[in-house]
Amino acid sequence: MLLSFAAEGLYRPLWSTTVLEELQDAETQKLIRRGTSPDAADLRAVTLIANMRHACDDSEVPEASYQALEGTFGLPDADDEHVVAAAVVGGAGLIVTENLKDFPAASLPYGMAVSHPNEFLFDAVQIDALGAARAVGRVAARSGRFGPQMTFDDVLDALQRRYGADDCVRMLQIGPRP
Repeated sequence: MLLSFAAEGLYRPLWSTTVLEELQDAETQKLIRRGTSPDAADLRAVTLIANMRHACDDSEVPEASYQALEGTFGLPDADDEHVVAAAVVGGAGLIVTENLKDFPAASLPYGMAVSHPNEFLFDAVQIDALGAARAVGRVAARSGRFGPQMTFDDVLDALQRRYGADDCVRMLQIGPRP
C-alpha cells in the first residue's frame, strides 16, 4: 500500500540499499508463511525490489554516500543506523517504520521524525483522500495476478485485518471512490 501511495504522488519514497535487501528477505518470508513455495516467494520478492528500483529510480540512496554517518546517531539497535544515515543524505524528514522503539526522537537529527505506517497512511488519506482511494483501487486491480481478484472493499478489509490500519480504512470507507 505504501508503494501504491507513492505511485499516486502522495509522497516521495527513499530507501537505502540495505533496506531493500532487508525488504526482499522479509517479503520472501511473508509469502512463504502465506503458503507460497520458497522458490516462487523468492522470485516474487526479487521482482518486487526490481520493480521498486525501476518505478522509483531516484529513491535509492547509494550506500557509499551514507556509510560515514552510520554509527553516529546512537540508536538502540546499531543495525538500524543505515536507515537514519540514508534519510539524512537523501533529505528525508520522516522515517516510516513499525519499529518505533529503535528510533527514539532524541537520537534523530533535528527536524526528522518517525511514524508508524498506519499513522503515515492515515495522514496521507487526510491530505489527499482521492489520491489514496486511487491507490487502493490500483491495488485491487493488480490483486488477481497472484491470487483471487480483490475489490476496493476487500483491500480495505485486508488493510484492517492484516495491519490494523483502522483509522485509514474508516477514512477511505467514507471518502471518495475513484
